[in-house]
Amino acid sequence: MSEGEQKLVDTQGDYLYAVKDGEPLPDAQWRSCRIVITSERLVLSTNANKQAIPHAKILVPKEDEDLIPDGMDAPGATALRIGNNVILVDTQELDDFESEYCRAALHDEVILVKYPAIVGGVVQEEASWSKARFRLNDDDIVLGLPDNETVTFSIDDVGTVETATEQVAGEQREVVKVEHTDENDRSVETHFSGVEWHPRALATLLRNTIDRRQDEYELDDLENQVLMALYSGVSPFEMADFVGTDVEEVEEIYQKLLDAGAVDKVRERTEVTLNAKGRNLASEAMNEQ
Repeated sequence: MSEGEQKLVDTQGDYLYAVKDGEPLPDAQWRSCRIVITSERLVLSTNANKQAIPHAKILVPKEDEDLIPDGMDAPGATALRIGNNVILVDTQELDDFESEYCRAALHDEVILVKYPAIVGGVVQEEASWSKARFRLNDDDIVLGLPDNETVTFSIDDVGTVETATEQVAGEQREVVKVEHTDENDRSVETHFSGVEWHPRALATLLRNTIDRRQDEYELDDLENQVLMALYSGVSPFEMADFVGTDVEEVEEIYQKLLDAGAVDKVRERTEVTLNAKGRNLASEAMNEQ
């Protein structure tokens, strides 16, 4: 490894070239290998050879992008694009290789950040893009900003993740818009960008975190109304009148939302507050209206 390079993941698994030079390889064979992820590259080692691929050459798929060729059976495998090639990686010891790869690839990377871009739904016109060193310490995202400023928030407190293409530092770049709460418990948005693979890796990492939080819990219409009302700022004490039901039914809904992990209890009766999962569920419900 080069000076300063850190080994972050070392495990066993298999890989397969699903696409080479733009052409699917339907007869490709899986190869057992040692998989090492450092702060600079992905390394796939077999008894015969070793491939070391810099993170800058690797793209994880976008949310709606399927890199696996039709007819290829690869359940649970992670697809990575490397130029005109697509490689599939499967591990036995890691439940979520894709997230582990994204976490490692972003470790100590200098990316572009606008913080806070939005506070309480209000666009911060004075906010500008700056460089920041990204680190995920356990479950906390830590951003090292200029002038020794540090911003920290829990990855579990991320409510929504959206992507867009916008003008950043004089170029059209992909932007990841991340909603979370700050140290004053305000809903804020931090915007992230950088070279092409930075926003892809970050969006994948955060969306996978949100997906893991989601149970198979189906909300009915009234529960969705309560969630959206909380998201819009309706007081829990005014909820019954707002949604047109009685206090007892509202408290039953609060208990269901507590069981689903969508709200946190503030007081013993009646008062609750949306958490990250609840904000995500409310956002999804509002988008479906």
